Amino acid sequence: MKSRALVFVILSVLLLLLLVADLYWGSIAIPLKEIIAAFGSNTSTTVFGEIVLNYRLPKVITAIVAGSALSVAGLMMQTLFRNPLAGPDVLGVNAGASLGVALLTMFASTAGGFALGMGSWGLILAAVAGALLVLLLVLFVSARIPDLVSLLIVGMMFGNISAAIVSMLQSLSNPDLLKIFVVWTFGSLSAVTWSMMPVLVLLVVVGLIIAFMLQKNMNIMLLGERYAEGLGIPLKTMRFTMILSTALLAGSITAFAGPIAFIGITVPHIARGLFKTWDHKVLLPAVMLCGSLSLIACDLITQSAIFNNSLPINAVTALVGAPLIIWIILKNNK
Repeated sequence: MKSRALVFVILSVLLLLLLVADLYWGSIAIPLKEIIAAFGSNTSTTVFGEIVLNYRLPKVITAIVAGSALSVAGLMMQTLFRNPLAGPDVLGVNAGASLGVALLTMFASTAGGFALGMGSWGLILAAVAGALLVLLLVLFVSARIPDLVSLLIVGMMFGNISAAIVSMLQSLSNPDLLKIFVVWTFGSLSAVTWSMMPVLVLLVVVGLIIAFMLQKNMNIMLLGERYAEGLGIPLKTMRFTMILSTALLAGSITAFAGPIAFIGITVPHIARGLFKTWDHKVLLPAVMLCGSLSLIACDLITQSAIFNNSLPINAVTALVGAPLIIWIILKNNK
């Protein structure tokens, strides 16, 4: 217990340091004294204050929220399917969000043009609509399929169908509209403004509350469905609630910040390795902390001085996460 508390303290300090580093680092380096001064009462009119408060601070908060949400969603999917390589995208909700944005951007006429005129909110509404459609389909199927493996396959098929439709739309759209969609698929932590933040945080908080309410039952589910059912856990209700929570967490992040890969798959393994436990009472706050750390670290890499411009966050998380997944598979085989 003491060692776990020490790990929590070390990770919390590291998170604070990375948070300050992310406020400091960017196209221009902002001195620490200017960062501190930016939170004063008379600094909103200064250039440094404007950059810190209205650009970098929302980006850091989004990284913490997104890292926490995607990591918890990934942990729940790995618990539900008892598959260490399951992630928040296995249900096809993220692919549904991409389909909604693709339909909006590539057929931007009449209502689509009006929605695009709404700017980021138009893209968010389109992503929410697409994610909600796939979620309803998955929930409909989950009520009729008792087998989790079959549900996993069905969720992946919904994702493949959505991806296939997106590919067809890409081949039919004009280059200007296609560019809007491609830029969205890069993912962006800086896409969330202060006006969007309350909505995003509310959706994520609701998803996290549901996850924390299920932590005891998730521990029992690790022992198998028959054992859990023998202890009186309503499996259909449990499965429905876990899917709903995952959809809220992963779908809201995808809608507001675009697709962000591998955080949900990789971070639960990192947390289990650091804290040496499968207990969700420990793992839920652990993955939130590790997920926030991981995404802020990836955001710092996107701002690296060796590149002339910032890199897509989705590409960086994939480059960091994919080798970790390969290493986990090799370690498990040994």
